[in-house]
Amino acid sequence: MNGDEHSDWFEKFYDAKASGLILYGRALGLSHGEAEDALHETFLAVMRLREFPREAENYLVRSFRNRALNFKRSIWRRLTRELESHHWFERSPEEDPALEIVMCALSELPQQQREVIVLKIWNRFTFEEIGGLLEISPNTAAGRYRYGLQKIKSKMEGVDYERGRNEITGGPAVFAASAASVRVA
Repeated sequence: MNGDEHSDWFEKFYDAKASGLILYGRALGLSHGEAEDALHETFLAVMRLREFPREAENYLVRSFRNRALNFKRSIWRRLTRELESHHWFERSPEEDPALEIVMCALSELPQQQREVIVLKIWNRFTFEEIGGLLEISPNTAAGRYRYGLQKIKSKMEGVDYERGRNEITGGPAVFAASAASVRVA
């Protein structure tokens, strides 16, 4: 791949995956700004590699995850995160009431379940890919996904969420649409 093709690939990949990776960073416990920082640092680091990674998408997501977890370990960031924890997702005024319930239910899940749900629904990873990324078996990833969705569904009982029903079990979930847009630095 020449320099222009390399640059084009990164630009297209960034456009396609940035908001999903930011949501993934949020699922890992970062603020929106921290997730953006981890995203930008990840792209810069990968772009500086001498050789293009063989499985570039998986490499980039794993690299992002490692950076996000490193950000999370910082004590100052931890204090900031705890102070703003009530803003786990940034909300927009046109949100559906069911969306707020789903987002709240997602935020209350254990991190391991939240992480798998975001990777599966928003980033469209297979359970095998999730297992490789998180160093767990595909069956464990599927179990975390299934149990997490059951918990979200139980929170939705009695709520008219017809718009989100099929999306929660199939394609991108309603809550995923709430990921704040990526601000380019």
